[in-house]
Amino acid sequence: MPPQTLLCVPIMADDAESALADARQARDLGADLVEMRIDRLFHGEGDDEGAAVVARLVAESPLPLIVTCRAADEGGEYDGDDSARVSLYESLGTGERGQPPAYVDLELSTYERSANLRQKVHLAIDHPAQIRDVRTRLILSHHDFEKRPERLFDVLGRMRASDGARVLKLAWHARSLRDNLEIFELLSEKDRPTIALAMGRFGLMSRVLAPKFGGFLTFASLRDSGATAPGQPTVRELIDAYRFRSIGPSTRVYGVAGWPVEHSLSPALHNAAFEATGHDGVYLPMPIPEGWEHFKATVLAMLDFKPLDLRGLSVTIPHKTHLVRLAREDTSRAWSLDPLADRLGAANTLVVDDDGACRVLNTDGAGVVEPLAERLGGLSGKRVMVLGAGGAARSAAGALAQAGAHVMICARRTEAAAALAGELGAHWPGAFESGAIGVRIGDSCEVLVNCTPAGMRSGTAPDQRAIDLEQARDSGALAEDSTVFETVYAPLRTPLVEQAESLGFGVITGDAMFIVQASAQFQEWTGVTAPKGLMRRVFDESLPGAPT
Repeated sequence: MPPQTLLCVPIMADDAESALADARQARDLGADLVEMRIDRLFHGEGDDEGAAVVARLVAESPLPLIVTCRAADEGGEYDGDDSARVSLYESLGTGERGQPPAYVDLELSTYERSANLRQKVHLAIDHPAQIRDVRTRLILSHHDFEKRPERLFDVLGRMRASDGARVLKLAWHARSLRDNLEIFELLSEKDRPTIALAMGRFGLMSRVLAPKFGGFLTFASLRDSGATAPGQPTVRELIDAYRFRSIGPSTRVYGVAGWPVEHSLSPALHNAAFEATGHDGVYLPMPIPEGWEHFKATVLAMLDFKPLDLRGLSVTIPHKTHLVRLAREDTSRAWSLDPLADRLGAANTLVVDDDGACRVLNTDGAGVVEPLAERLGGLSGKRVMVLGAGGAARSAAGALAQAGAHVMICARRTEAAAALAGELGAHWPGAFESGAIGVRIGDSCEVLVNCTPAGMRSGTAPDQRAIDLEQARDSGALAEDSTVFETVYAPLRTPLVEQAESLGFGVITGDAMFIVQASAQFQEWTGVTAPKGLMRRVFDESLPGAPT
């Protein structure tokens, strides 16, 4: 069985007391070791006071320690002489100042600066030529905070040429999710314990999946404000939200693909459901920038990289139409589209079967139809007003028509509403009309479904409603006893929901759609009935502003 990937908490030490308190908290949260960043404590030659504080941190740390004095040109804050910090490492490693640390970290650029400096480094560590009893081991590191190193394999080759480095560390700022795949390849071909991580918003996958690919360790901060590199999750997120201790080589990978996705509650729901049902899977946010080419290149790369074992995606804005296009155009594997996704030209679910075949489904429609049908006793013959003409409106309108409803598509841009009604009407003749928001056309509607982002906390109009319900009722566009369905779920009580309740309308909040469509995805991926009660509790606990 491969060694367990360690969880390390980096601590930027400003003083001994707070740094040791943080180290104790890291231990209590389940970390395996601590990286003590001493950039601010030790200032170079002659700083005996700083050196004494560092020695105290090593002696009193409740966890094994990595001591790092990071140079400013490698993203740190130390601007003193290289020889001075190497001398400090030597005094620590030989036990001259007390208990030695488990590791010291030094940049490749410093290690290669001169033969004399390199010799001093070897005196400070457990090295083949070491004649003293030195047990501290060297982590040889290279960082690029802007991009993938241009000569990555040359850098790696130079690191591997060191006979003193017990652990190699490579970290660079990821340009896309595809950078993670190269990191996983490096880990699979390692010649010794290796840390390989991507930084930034695209790099979370490399940190969470380090155990799947045999990374020596991954880093997690104590708190959001304590991250020492861009994109570091917290310890609680890594252990609790992403099930870090359960991840291994056989773990299947799932995710939510969109732009942006950092706000999504889907990882919390699906990972909790995997845990509850014993499914060996992990679900991650997977940011893919806008545009067909970004989506195509990223999804195909993840599917082609077999060791990743990508088994499913929740696809959200702006890529729902791109998923259907990929299924229709890619000839490198077997694809199938469910009837609703095929008719709509939009889907939100990718399922990858054991044989590699890809199924594309639309569960968004069920997320609207099922709660409404349950509330109203069916939808056949019901008149439904759908607000919006984007991807969410497309899925809702098509599913409603398929369930037998007559759908009025309304949008601020009436030409967009008319175009969508015409396109969908080719599949469901006679089921659609279009018009302006709040204007009565024909009989009053009995249901209103908001598919616009109005009221969304993270959107551009968090305090607005897509429609004035009172005016719509008074104009006859909505019946007196209409049901209002809100698809926005953060917050649950949007301005539209609050007005609907004040007017006595029936209300279905956005959590209903979210739970139904997520449960359908879970069952398609795992073959197991989704634990809806658990998913509901996790949803409630994960909403911004929920009690913790």
